[in-house]
Amino acid sequence: MSAAREVERPVPTGEGCPVTTLVNLPAAKRSASAPPDSPARPWSADPYTDALRTGRGPLFLRRTDGWLLPLEVERWCAEADAADREVLRRCEGAVLDVGCGPGRLVAALAAQGRPALGIDVSEAAVAHTVRLGGQALRRSVFEPVPGEGRWDTALLIDGNVGIGGDPHALLRRMSQLLARGGLLVAETAPVDVDERVRVRVADGRGASGTSFPWARLGTPALLRHAGRAGWRPEGQWTADGRSFLALRNRSDRRTSSTAEPPNSAVVTSSQRDRNPAPERAVADR
Repeated sequence: MSAAREVERPVPTGEGCPVTTLVNLPAAKRSASAPPDSPARPWSADPYTDALRTGRGPLFLRRTDGWLLPLEVERWCAEADAADREVLRRCEGAVLDVGCGPGRLVAALAAQGRPALGIDVSEAAVAHTVRLGGQALRRSVFEPVPGEGRWDTALLIDGNVGIGGDPHALLRRMSQLLARGGLLVAETAPVDVDERVRVRVADGRGASGTSFPWARLGTPALLRHAGRAGWRPEGQWTADGRSFLALRNRSDRRTSSTAEPPNSAVVTSSQRDRNPAPERAVADR
């Protein structure tokens, strides 16, 4: 992969979408704007990476008190199932999958010809997504992201509403990434829970990664946090034992111009969704 030639190939279907097609993008170039590998970086040099390579668990989030939350690695590494397809059916325009993991949702959207980008802090997850035919970048949601303020839909699936361990901060960040009136689809815990914890990724056999903050939110808890942050509920549903909540972004806040511009090497205005929305101001990051 390191010997591959970098090619940027915009898909000529219109202007305004924050997605570009990246072909044979070398790993070093793809992750150049992300922090370097470090033992302190979760989800990157721990049992999670090994599980993605094999496509199977066991894998858990382990709290400091020893409680284990099973992670569904096999489902994550499989094709999108019926519950996933219902999420994708509700997506609008250009889609940003935050914490895309091995990329089944991004790949499914790409197969439908719909503009989508995944971001994940795990190099193994990004590589897996690209192998499936999706587009993905290695970075945290709290780092600069291409097309900020222009995404039509953002996804927080497979428990990713817990990213950072601070629901208020994560919801504020999602509001910055989405266009005004953009859609956030989040998967919530199937029980009524609202907790902030420190966890490690563990394989149940003694190996574990570094400790990091996480949150678990049921639908009632996410609705409370979202209401305080100015989000408007759009709908909620369950499928195959999983719970989902759709929220509409009311914010017209734009992020600062400290990150890469929309026409950087990582992103170009190259695609438009099938039902174009009115032209929007483009953020600088």
